[in-house]
Amino acid sequence: MIRIGNASGFHGDRFSAWREMLDGGELDVLTGDYLAELTMLILGRDRLRDPDLGYARTFLRQAESCLGAALERGVRLVTNAGGLNPAGLAAALESLCAKLGLTARIGYVEGDALPRPDALTANAYLGAFGIAACLADGADIVVTGRVTDASLVVGPAIAHFGWGRDDLDALAGATVAGHLIECGAQVTGGNFSFFTELPDGGRRPGFPIAELYADGSAVITKHPGTGGAVTVETVTAQLLYEIDTPYYLGPDVVTRLDTVALAPDGPDRVRLRGTRGLPPPATLKLGVNNLGGFRNSMTFVLCGLEIEAKAALVRAQIEDAVGPVGLEFVLARTDHPDSSVTETASALLHVHLRDGDKARAGRAFSAAAVELALASYPGCTLTTLPGDATPYGVFTADSVPQPAVPHVAVLPSGERVTIPPPQECWEGPLPIPDPISGGLSQHFSRRRGPLGELVGARSGDKGGDANLGVWARTDPAYAWLRGWLTVDRLRELLPETAGLPVERYDLPNLRAVNFVIRGLLGQGVAASTRFDPQAKALGELLRARIVDLPAVLAPGDATDGTGTGG
Repeated sequence: MIRIGNASGFHGDRFSAWREMLDGGELDVLTGDYLAELTMLILGRDRLRDPDLGYARTFLRQAESCLGAALERGVRLVTNAGGLNPAGLAAALESLCAKLGLTARIGYVEGDALPRPDALTANAYLGAFGIAACLADGADIVVTGRVTDASLVVGPAIAHFGWGRDDLDALAGATVAGHLIECGAQVTGGNFSFFTELPDGGRRPGFPIAELYADGSAVITKHPGTGGAVTVETVTAQLLYEIDTPYYLGPDVVTRLDTVALAPDGPDRVRLRGTRGLPPPATLKLGVNNLGGFRNSMTFVLCGLEIEAKAALVRAQIEDAVGPVGLEFVLARTDHPDSSVTETASALLHVHLRDGDKARAGRAFSAAAVELALASYPGCTLTTLPGDATPYGVFTADSVPQPAVPHVAVLPSGERVTIPPPQECWEGPLPIPDPISGGLSQHFSRRRGPLGELVGARSGDKGGDANLGVWARTDPAYAWLRGWLTVDRLRELLPETAGLPVERYDLPNLRAVNFVIRGLLGQGVAASTRFDPQAKALGELLRARIVDLPAVLAPGDATDGTGTGG
C-alpha cells in the first residue's frame, strides 16, 4: 500500500497545508494541485512580463517551510506548480535547497506546452508515466506542467506498483482516487451540501489521503484529529465534481465512473472498489488561453418603487454615452416589498462592458456611469468608484493526437527520457449507457419542500460548460429522483438552462444523476460576467427550489447511515 496525501487543490489554497500534512501523520507522497484553466491564463500573463516566471511561486514559499521535514521523513513531493515553466521551478527549488543547506533529487516533466502563435498558452493534458519515471529514478521532488490533476496520484502509484499501460483497471482505480483528493478539502467536508451535520460544522476540514493498493482499490481518509469528515457522501460529492459522461477520459485510461463502488471502512475511511478501465483515447485534451480584450463593470443600486423603469433609464443613458456595443445589463431583483431597510429594499443593476479598446472599456465607461449620479433615477447611487478596464481571457478546449505531444521526463540525473504514447487506444465513440427507466412511482402523496431535504449536489465548471451532480441519500429517494429529475424538469427549475443543450447521465452505484449543461459559462471563467462564473453555486440553487416531494420520504428519513455518521 502507498499513502498519498494532498496539500493543495488550487493556486491560493490553505498556505499551511503542506506543513500540516507532513506533521499530521505518515505519508509516502504528498501532492499539490495548482493548475486551473484560469491559473494557466494568469501564469501566461506573468510570463509575458518576465520569461523566467510562469510557475506558481506560492509553492516555492511553501516549500521553504517544509522541504527539510519532507526530506528527513522520506516523503516525496509531486506537484504541477511548474505551470508553464517546470524547468524554471525545478531550478528555483535547486537554489532553495542550496540556501537551506539541503540536498534533494529533483525531476520534472515537460512537453505539454505546444507552439501556437495564435494563443497566449496552449497546453496538452499529459498523463502519469513521466512522473513515474522521475520517481523511479529516485526523485525526492517531481515538478510538472499541465498534467491531468489525477496524474499527480496515478504517477506515484505506477512507480510504486510497477503498473504498465495494460493495467487498465488499476490505472482507472488510481485515477478515481486522484480525482477525489486533488481538490483538497472538498472530499473531507469542504463545500459539502450537508455541512451542518459534520462533527465540527465544517469549520476547518483536514486535507485528504488516498491509501492505494496494487489492484487499484483505495481507501480515502485523513489524518487523525483533523476537522471535517470522510464519509460515503463527502466522497460521492467530490466524485461528481467536474465530470461529464460516466466515461472519464484521461491520457492513460478511460475510467468508467459507473463501476465505482463506495463503502464505509471505519471512522473517516471510505473504500473504493470495482473501478474498470478502458484503453485511453487517441487524443489528448488541449487547453488554449487567449487574451479576449478588456472589460469593466459598474453596479447601480435601485431602491424602492419602479425598479424596472429605473433600470431602463440607466440602460438608455449608458448606451447614449458609450454606445451599445459590448454592453451587458443584468438586473438582480434582490429587493423586498415594504422593506424598512435600504439594503433589502434595493435591487442591483450590474452593467458590464467588454471591448478590444482599453480606453472605451476603461474610464470612458466608468466615468459615464458616475456622471449619472445627479442626472438619473431618484436615489441613484453606485457600489464602487470609477475604475480602469482590466484584460480578460478566453479559454477553449481542443484535442491533439497523443503521438504529436513530446512527453518528456527530465530525471534527477539530468537524463531526458521520452515517454512513448500508449500503443492501444480507444478509437470509436464510447458506448454511453442509456438512462435508467422506472423507479419509484410518481403517483404518490406530495408535500411541498426544498429539494435539498432529500438530495445533495455538487457543481462546477469545465471551460464554457457546467456540470451538476445530484445524489440521493437513500435507495427510495434515488428511486424517486431518477424518475423525477429529468432534463425537462431541470430546465424548469433552472430557467437559465432552458435554451442550452443539457445531457443527463445516471450513476446508480452512487445513487446519483449528473447533468452537463453546455455553454452555460460562455467563453469560460476568465471571460464570464455571470454572477456565479464557475457554476460553483448551481447545485445549491437547485437544492433550494421548492418542489413537490414524496410525502413518504420525510426529511428525518433522508439518510441511511452511510452519510456523515460513517
